[in-house]
Amino acid sequence: MKKMASLLSACLLLCIAVVAAPATSYHVLIAPATVTANSATILWDKQFATNQVVYQIWLNNKRIGTTSTTNYTIAGLQPATPYTVAVTLAKTKDAATKTANTIRFTTTATSKVVNIVDFGAKADSLTVNTKAIQAAIDACTKGGTVLVPKGVFVSGALYLKSDMTLFIEKGAVLKGSTVVEDYLPMLLNRFEGWELKTYASLINAGTLNRDGSYNVKNIRITGGGTISGGGKRLGDAMIKANGMRSRGRLICLMNSQDVCLSDLTITEPPCWTIHYIYSDNITCQNLNIITFNIRNGDGIDPDSSTDSYIFNCTFDNGDDCIAIKSGKNPEGFYVAKPTTNVRITDCDFKRGHGISIGSEMSGGVSDVLVQDCKAGALLHGMQIKGTKERGGYIKNVTVTDCQLMKITVFSALNYNNDGEAAPTPPNFENFVFKNIDLTKASVKEPVINMNGFKDAAHKLKNVSFSNILLPNSAKVLVNDAEHISFTKVATASGNKPEYVLNNSSDIVY
Repeated sequence: MKKMASLLSACLLLCIAVVAAPATSYHVLIAPATVTANSATILWDKQFATNQVVYQIWLNNKRIGTTSTTNYTIAGLQPATPYTVAVTLAKTKDAATKTANTIRFTTTATSKVVNIVDFGAKADSLTVNTKAIQAAIDACTKGGTVLVPKGVFVSGALYLKSDMTLFIEKGAVLKGSTVVEDYLPMLLNRFEGWELKTYASLINAGTLNRDGSYNVKNIRITGGGTISGGGKRLGDAMIKANGMRSRGRLICLMNSQDVCLSDLTITEPPCWTIHYIYSDNITCQNLNIITFNIRNGDGIDPDSSTDSYIFNCTFDNGDDCIAIKSGKNPEGFYVAKPTTNVRITDCDFKRGHGISIGSEMSGGVSDVLVQDCKAGALLHGMQIKGTKERGGYIKNVTVTDCQLMKITVFSALNYNNDGEAAPTPPNFENFVFKNIDLTKASVKEPVINMNGFKDAAHKLKNVSFSNILLPNSAKVLVNDAEHISFTKVATASGNKPEYVLNNSSDIVY
C-alpha cells in the first residue's frame, strides 16, 4: 500500500503543478498478481501532462520496447528467473536515470495444468458442470492452473482458492446457469452498502469478515476467453425469490489479496459484474466488460478495498462503469473500512453512467487517480456522489488528461437512501481536475455541477479546475462550496462559461 500511496501522491503533485520537467522518479512497480512464469506487468507515474510522451522499457539493461501509456506487459520470460526492469523517457541514455527507475522481480515456476474436461466437464452448452469444474479447482495444487478449454461450459457457483490461476482460453466460455438454485447456499456479502445474505456469484473467492484479514491470496483469472453469467433472466429470478438485494454478482472477491483479472470478455451478470470487498492489491487489466442491458449492471466496484489498479479496460455498461464504494450510513461509518489508492488509467468508457465515487461511501474514499481515459455516450463522465445521511468522506481525487461528458459532485440523491443516518454529513474535499475535454457534453444541464452540504462545516472545499475545454453555451454551477478555482476553463470558441454560484465563498474564475 505504501508503494501505491507514493505513486498516487506523486501523480497528485504532478497534476497540481505546472509540469515543465519530468518527475524525479517514475515509482515503477509490479501490478499485483501479474507475475507469471512467462510475463509480468509494470506500472509507473506519468512524466508529463501529455499523452505524447514515449517511454522505453529495459529488461536486464536491454531495451525491449516502447509505449506511450504508463503500463507495459513484458512477455516471453523464462520461469523461475530473476529480472531487472527499468523505465526511461525515449531519448534517455543516462545510466543513473535508468538505475533510479528500476525494479526487480522473479518469475514463478511453470504451473501444473488441470483440465476441467478430465473431471467430466462437457462443452455442450446444456450440461451444468458445477461439480466437475469445482472438482478441478479443488484438485489444483499450489501455484497450479485450472484450464477451461474451447467450448461453452455451463456452471453454477464456483469457489476459488489461494495460489491458483483460472485460465479461460480464447474461444472458451464459462457460462453461468440461469437457475437460482445453482447459486445456493446464500452467503454473507455486501450489497448497496450493507452486509447481508445474498446468492453466491458465478465466481467467488474468500469469505466476508471485518477483522482486516485476507483469507484467499494470489489468484489470477485470465486467458483470453469469456465469462458470461446468467444475465437478466437470472437476476430477475433472484429478485422474485428473495428481493433486489439478494442477487449475486458475476465475480465477487471478499477479503482477498493479490488478485489479477486480465485479458477477458466479461458479460451478462445478474447485477454488478466485478465486486471486491475488504480486499487489497487488485489488478483489473485488458478487460472488455459488456452489461448495457443489465439492471444495476456496474462494471467494476471496489468496496472498502485498498490498492486497486484498473487499466486498459473497455466498458459498455447499463449503470456505473466503475463505482468506488465503502459502505452505507451508520454501518459503513462504524465499520470504517475506507477504499484508498485507486488508479484508473487508459480505459475506454463507451456506454454507461460513467466513473462514480459513491453513492455508498460512508467508510471513506481517498487517493483516487483517473488518468488518460476516454468517455463515449455516458450519462455522467466523472461523478462524486453521496447524501447528508452517509457520513464518511471523499478526498484527494485527481482526474487528468481525460475526455469526459460531465463532471458532477452530488450531495443529494433520489435512490438507495433508506435506513438510518450516520452521525454527521460527509466531507468532500481536495479534488483536482486538469486537462479535460468536455466539448461533447450536453449543455441542457450544467456541464460542471459542484455541490457541497448546507452545514457550514461540511461544504465542498479545495477544488481546482485547470485547462478544461467546454462546449459553447456551457454552464458551471457551484452550490455550498468554498475555495474553488477555475483556471483556463473556456468554451471551444474561447469564451468563459456562465457561472452560477450559491452559498459559496472564495470562488476564483
